[in-house]
Amino acid sequence: MPSLPSNINSSIDAEQDYHDLGERYSQAPVPKRAKDTVIHRASLEDITGIPELMNWVSDGDIVILEMGGMINREIELQIAVSKLQKFIENEIKGTVFGLGHNRLLLLPPDYGAKKADINHR
Repeated sequence: MPSLPSNINSSIDAEQDYHDLGERYSQAPVPKRAKDTVIHRASLEDITGIPELMNWVSDGDIVILEMGGMINREIELQIAVSKLQKFIENEIKGTVFGLGHNRLLLLPPDYGAKKADINHR
């Protein structure tokens, strides 16, 4: 479930003095500047990946979550979505959006939709 690409091209020799990590991991999920937001692309195959997703969102990162591998396992899918919604929407006040049939967009509190106060109409 990591958000790093799986095709790492080069190898590092044990006694190599310099490692150009920017070249080796050109799309590493780290901010380029302080206070930048990281956008993770992840695929959730089972519920064991939920804690890492929660960590990313609580750190202020955005997650685009592919759940296609769980679509046919309805109970596990419902548990996963319920846990994510409860944590993100109720506990940290973020937002969970459905994107199509098998994706979710997980937003930390700073990026969620604002609910309008009906008393100010």
